[in-house]
Amino acid sequence: MKKGIVLILCLLIAGSLFALGQSDFSSGPSSTQGTLSAYTTLEEPLAKELFERFEAETGIKVNFVRLSGGEAVARMEAESANPQASIWVGGVGLDHITAKGKNLTTPYNSREATHTKAEFRDPQNYWVGLYVGPLVISTNLDRARTLGLTPPKSWADLTKPEYRGHIRMANPNTSGTAYNVLTTIRYVNNGNENQAFDYLRRLDANIDQYTRSGSSPGQSLAIGEIPVAIGYAHDHVRLKANGANIEINAPSEGAGYELASMSLIRGGREQVEARRLYDWILSSSSAQRIFTEWYLVLVRDGAATHPLALTLDQIKTVNQDMAWDGDPANRKRLLDRWTAEIESRR
Repeated sequence: MKKGIVLILCLLIAGSLFALGQSDFSSGPSSTQGTLSAYTTLEEPLAKELFERFEAETGIKVNFVRLSGGEAVARMEAESANPQASIWVGGVGLDHITAKGKNLTTPYNSREATHTKAEFRDPQNYWVGLYVGPLVISTNLDRARTLGLTPPKSWADLTKPEYRGHIRMANPNTSGTAYNVLTTIRYVNNGNENQAFDYLRRLDANIDQYTRSGSSPGQSLAIGEIPVAIGYAHDHVRLKANGANIEINAPSEGAGYELASMSLIRGGREQVEARRLYDWILSSSSAQRIFTEWYLVLVRDGAATHPLALTLDQIKTVNQDMAWDGDPANRKRLLDRWTAEIESRR
């Protein structure tokens, strides 16, 4: 009798420990074929459509958690001793470079990656680029008309007093989009970080709030909650195509841009399934079609581009050094300074 009670208690304790070890995936990680746990920084409806198509074509179900870029890196770092996902899809390439620098991802020499130019993939095969997208400044024309505002067309315009409390962007501590804003302002100021932070303090005076994710300001812009938002072109083009009365401008001094990427997570339990998804995203015509329908500019050779999408060759871009921007030491210094000089003083 006592042995039976002890056995039941052991089973209950083991079950509790297993539950504590799980992440917030709908079905939890699995080491068996047929399921895959993923983190994604794609917009949730896009991720859902993409992963459901993958399941339909391969039979592998993807249980995913949507995180901003900074959150994905933080989650993988916290779980590094016991990874709860096997692949990270989407997210600003700078975040993937940071994850590589923190030893959170693992290389994969996919034969499908050879169809992507070398400039858009890691030389050690830790990550591969999926699509590019420039930073833009967008204005809700209805709200701007009510407030008597002219749509800003430059980084300098954003610091004008008439925009006080009327601009929204993400928090660079949680958003790869917003961290890209920091690095872009550094390039606009020719690498002078003191001048860059002087600008960021002046910009901060006009920011109404910093959101968790980079796409959130655009969503608020579309409904007129805020007249001006900073974000990536493809997000704002999609909002405009869906009926939002907005004007989209690439900043005249130069726009930074993302190279949304994909990495395998070091120690992930479902490496076979993760590699199948990795290869499928790079090679599947249906995956490319889904991305294109979301106005994303794919970097795979020969990939189609939506006629409404804003490509890098249509605008002025900054001379961006992604390796420098994604270096963990540089990133930490910039974010620590932003937190101390801007966020903590709000």
